[in-house]
Amino acid sequence: MLVGILQVELFIPESGSLKSKRFVLKSIKTRIRNKFNVSVAEVEHNDKWQKTTLGIAAVSNERKLIDNMFNQIRNLITADTRVELLDQFVDIY
Repeated sequence: MLVGILQVELFIPESGSLKSKRFVLKSIKTRIRNKFNVSVAEVEHNDKWQKTTLGIAAVSNERKLIDNMFNQIRNLITADTRVELLDQFVDIY
């Protein structure tokens, strides 16, 4: 069994309040969960209006499946014009 962790740091330029940030994040997190059946949570910068870090965890029996899934998740995030991907980190145990 392998556990993969993808951590993405995002910038939300149009966000002017925590409420608007949460609206954008809820949409992104729901799309990721529904499409990939992974766990998603905001793990850093909870009190910042325009910056956040999402932690995404997946379990599989093959590293290639996790890598492929994380690539698709990054593509989904970068396709969303409301956010900019600042940094990313992947670890597979």
